[in-house]
Amino acid sequence: MTDKARVVYLEDVESTVSSTSKADISPADTPKGSQEGPSQKVKTTTTAKRQRTLMDLFPGSRSENKSEPAAKKLKLTASGTASTATSSKISGVQKLNSIPFSLSEFIESLPEEHRRLLKLECDCMGKSWLKLLKDEIKKPYFIALKQFLWQEGVQGPDDSSKSLKVYPSPRNIYSWSNTPLGKVKVVIVGQDPYHGANQAHGLCFSVPKGVAVPPSLRNIYAEIKAEYPEFEPPKHGNLTAWAENGVLMLNTCLTVKANQAGSHSGKGWEEFTDKVVDVVDKYGGANLVQDSDVSGVGRGVVFLAWGAWAAKRVAKLNQTKHLILTSAHPSPFSAHKGFLGNGHFKAANDWLEKKYGPDSKVEWCQLDGREDGA
Repeated sequence: MTDKARVVYLEDVESTVSSTSKADISPADTPKGSQEGPSQKVKTTTTAKRQRTLMDLFPGSRSENKSEPAAKKLKLTASGTASTATSSKISGVQKLNSIPFSLSEFIESLPEEHRRLLKLECDCMGKSWLKLLKDEIKKPYFIALKQFLWQEGVQGPDDSSKSLKVYPSPRNIYSWSNTPLGKVKVVIVGQDPYHGANQAHGLCFSVPKGVAVPPSLRNIYAEIKAEYPEFEPPKHGNLTAWAENGVLMLNTCLTVKANQAGSHSGKGWEEFTDKVVDVVDKYGGANLVQDSDVSGVGRGVVFLAWGAWAAKRVAKLNQTKHLILTSAHPSPFSAHKGFLGNGHFKAANDWLEKKYGPDSKVEWCQLDGREDGA
């Protein structure tokens, strides 16, 4: 295997994170009062700082002090740099960016039949998601789902939804995963993709530009206008700008047959997207802050669950860790039963600002980021 094949994806990491390894081997890592073995005498400078020798970086180079906290012991990372145990784990949870993943090795590990069936996932799913869902998509239920979709004609990224009559187009089934897991701030839970031609493009409630704004989205715009009077509802329904701002727009079922609502429910998508929610529960927002002590593990995000179906999907989540907001669905049939006036968009931003700072707020009123859908 070449070095090129052994890729560790760090797409969620800001450039400032590169300073972490230096902090990991700073003098502050050595607890005051800890003792060194005879071979590890510490040279004292005029500033009284304790310096590490090269040999300190290698396990077994000194007699370990049993009373020294385990979290402070140095170890070598895969790249050969020194780090502390806390640099890769917090409370027993491995940091998102320290989880290695090689796409080529994953593909090579698959049986030939599964390699064919899972090509769409390998080609189109965001890598920050794939590295945590790679075991899920190998499970029997998901392989059965892919066999069903194969029979429906959904086989490769370039298959046409127009000829297939399955929406969204295969290339857009995973467009929700273009929002990196570590940058997710808010999750909007939908149910089924739009089943009309040219509507669904992989983000719940969103449609490409040039397509009429659906009634539910018009009510979403109305609620934003009520909370943010300066908001001018756009003439389009493309919510890609929100996705780029950290909003995960996830349908519970990711495909549908043309003009047949719910036609692909019960085939396995629900189990898969439940796992996606579990991954967000664990790692959502992991890289919203760059503090080396807390970055890399999710500290909580906002879930917007509109309607009974969505509320059921988030019922298992920790309401202390996350902000979980539920209300009626924005559909014209139910919007006046609790969606309009729910205050969810401001409440989400207030919670994010308190937890992660003002830069973490979602720009709900900015919807003109890109010209076309993801």
